[in-house]
Amino acid sequence: MHFILLMWSICKKELRQFFSSLTGYIAILVFLVLNGLFLFVFPDSNIFDAGYASLDTFFSTAPWILLLLIPAITMRSFSEEFKGGTFEILQTKPLTRAQIISGKYLASLIIAMIAILPTLIYVYTLSRLSTEGVDTGGITGSYVGLFFLAAVFTAIGICCSSFTNNAVVAFLLSAFACFMVYSAFEAISRIPAFQAGADYYIEMLGIDHHYKSISRGVIDSRDIVYFITVILFFIFLTARNLVKR
Repeated sequence: MHFILLMWSICKKELRQFFSSLTGYIAILVFLVLNGLFLFVFPDSNIFDAGYASLDTFFSTAPWILLLLIPAITMRSFSEEFKGGTFEILQTKPLTRAQIISGKYLASLIIAMIAILPTLIYVYTLSRLSTEGVDTGGITGSYVGLFFLAAVFTAIGICCSSFTNNAVVAFLLSAFACFMVYSAFEAISRIPAFQAGADYYIEMLGIDHHYKSISRGVIDSRDIVYFITVILFFIFLTARNLVKR
């Protein structure tokens, strides 16, 4: 209980800092507006042109927008602490390294969830527009996949922020790392040299493979284990970086 209370104090501090300026609100607003435009306005991607009730467009474009949104959320997590010298102050308080990392991680993930939560109105809108109903199982699985995707991107962003005291560099590192982990393995698996059977296993190393798997509506324990493993790996790297500092 003591661990949770101290972790929550860090979390609340991060949330206050993020929402203390317009930047946080603008980042979330941009995420919602872009998804709305792709789903309802832009030609060739909106549901009206498709002619059937589906959120496939949203669940295929949301990861790419999150790939930029979450690095924007996490880029100041540790970089600003290092730059301002407040990380040393944090270390003088009765806080463990695990509490600091967990608090910052939880705050960033909560912000990401705040951005995703309003998109549930898309489900309601689609159900009202459709005469045959919507694929509830597929949509539920896709939202579960989106949650784990955001959780992994958040862990990557926190880790990248612990490498530097420059928030912009942290953003660029995080966006690049998220892109690589999300789609690079699938691209590598398409190289002809790996088409003899290794392509499937290489593709399984990427997030996209597991995200698509969950989005089918079937939540496989192997996908859950994969996401949790990747999250713990980047949190471990973050802890190692803080030890060096």
